[in-house]
Amino acid sequence: MVMKMNCIFCKIVNGEMPSYTIYEDELVKAFLDTNPDVNGHTLIVPKKHYQDLFDIDENTLMHIMNVAKKIDKQLREKLNTNGLTLVQNNGLKQEVKHFHLHLKPQYKNEGKKLSPKEIYDILK
Repeated sequence: MVMKMNCIFCKIVNGEMPSYTIYEDELVKAFLDTNPDVNGHTLIVPKKHYQDLFDIDENTLMHIMNVAKKIDKQLREKLNTNGLTLVQNNGLKQEVKHFHLHLKPQYKNEGKKLSPKEIYDILK
């Protein structure tokens, strides 16, 4: 896998930084956002470093979308979500220059804001 030395997501993928990983396969890793907008806010990142939407190959991009569907099912079953917003930034708004897809669950009534660790314990 191609890695960038100073990329935080490459370090997470490589196991150099901890994460609350809720899904992983040969191409991607999905983990809970450490500063979530909503309970269950998840990031899906390819293990290979791609800068953005214009750098990533179509097969990996399709795989990420299929993984998003699997994770949505898990979020619906375990967190009782009522929808899902997908966000993928490029250029100026992209804080980490490693392609990543945000999965932001929607709730009719979200209730108490939980920590990523509490969400992880519910999802595993």
